[in-house]
Amino acid sequence: MKFRRRAGNVAREEVFLNLTSLIDVIFVLLLFFVVTTTFTKPSQLKIELPEAVSGTPPEETQLKTLELSIGADGQYALNGQDLVKNDLATLIAALGRESEGDNSLPLVITADARTSHQSVVTAMDAAGKLGFSHLRMTTVDADAAKQP
Repeated sequence: MKFRRRAGNVAREEVFLNLTSLIDVIFVLLLFFVVTTTFTKPSQLKIELPEAVSGTPPEETQLKTLELSIGADGQYALNGQDLVKNDLATLIAALGRESEGDNSLPLVITADARTSHQSVVTAMDAAGKLGFSHLRMTTVDADAAKQP
């Protein structure tokens, strides 16, 4: 079927798409995402873990090292000396006194396998509050522990 076009001056309507409402919606979405996004970085304790390539401990570059031991019951000992209390304030005071304000000293945290996670987190929190940046967590080689 062939349809013929009518001859004459037929006024065609110009197609017009109103973009104002679309732009308004885009701006509202953009505003929503900007307002609900958090731009602050949560504070984290930076830990430099040693790399175990050959199974030997890394060479010590400093003479003084702080050694914090945590027993299975959550008892803290700093450089072999048991602490009176097992709370954060006592741990911060002992670390500050032993380090003499030098937070560049390496801090070695040795925790028993049955130690609660909270005790280890409290020790790391105390180190973070004092500004220690060189933390090490000690472990035991699993193969060596199995041998008699």
